Amino acid sequence: MISFEANIPRSLLEIRYDGVILAAECETGLDQLRSSLAKLQKGFRVLVDLTQLESMDVSCAPFIEKAMDLCNEKGASMVVRIIPDPRRDIGMSIMSMFHYRGDVRILTCQSLIEANEILSAD
Repeated sequence: MISFEANIPRSLLEIRYDGVILAAECETGLDQLRSSLAKLQKGFRVLVDLTQLESMDVSCAPFIEKAMDLCNEKGASMVVRIIPDPRRDIGMSIMSMFHYRGDVRILTCQSLIEANEILSAD
């Protein structure tokens, strides 16, 4: 399951991956992402939580890249990723280099507590 939530008071897009993720779910998730992004203003932050991710099929990559492009086009200022196990990175760090502007801060942490500290300090 993938969930998208626009937290307007915090100017934050929350994306959570849970369980086994396949390409079809990533593709349909793009519409949910567009809907959430429409609620946010330029300068918003993105929280990507991979805590509950079990696995993601490699065929998801083009949809993840498109999601990054959409966030970049809308004006994301920061991306905070929760990756408790470095083996769950699934290539997001590399994809980010090509799909976000150079001024977008991208940080990776290991827990929601750490992510919230980062987001609160910003």
